Amino acid sequence: MDHPVSLPPSAWITHRAALLQALHGGRRRDALDLACGHGRHTRWLVQQGYHVTAVDRDADALASVARLGPQVSVLQADLEQGPWPLPGRRFDVVLVTHYLWRPLLPTLVDSLAPGGVLLYETFAVGQASIGRPARADFLLQPGELLRVCAGLRVLAYEDGFDRAAPRFVQRIVAWRAVDDPTGQPVRLPLAEPACSAG
Repeated sequence: MDHPVSLPPSAWITHRAALLQALHGGRRRDALDLACGHGRHTRWLVQQGYHVTAVDRDADALASVARLGPQVSVLQADLEQGPWPLPGRRFDVVLVTHYLWRPLLPTLVDSLAPGGVLLYETFAVGQASIGRPARADFLLQPGELLRVCAGLRVLAYEDGFDRAAPRFVQRIVAWRAVDDPTGQPVRLPLAEPACSAG
């Protein structure tokens, strides 16, 4: 099995680079990588030009993330036992992969700045039939991310079996829409073909 540091970032996430550039290019941008682990997505966000707040409860994992440089701020926090560690903070990107703590979902949506993007990918119902995680607490129900993002503009969504992984997943890209000051429609680029879920 690959060490977490050597794993590439998720194709579902990386194929949103053009979207993020179109929405946030040309200014300082802040991202949150929640439950970041060893930072495979933190590294990718830094490469896209973001200052990243990387949050995890594992101090050893955060030590490797901290070495990514001044564009990264690490925060050790137990998201399930304590208060939300970033009250009032807003981010241009909120990114979560392979983590689910349902009481936190509304807070994540509220943490999006105007024009902010939520990138979320984690395991879904069905996963227990092929492996871990198997507890219902860690598996999204059908359409659950759509319901969580009801006040946002959903730009991409998948819910099914990813044969490439293989695993049952649910994924969403949702945007806190803002009006273009010129009155023109915002031109949101479509993602490159990324995943084979079905």
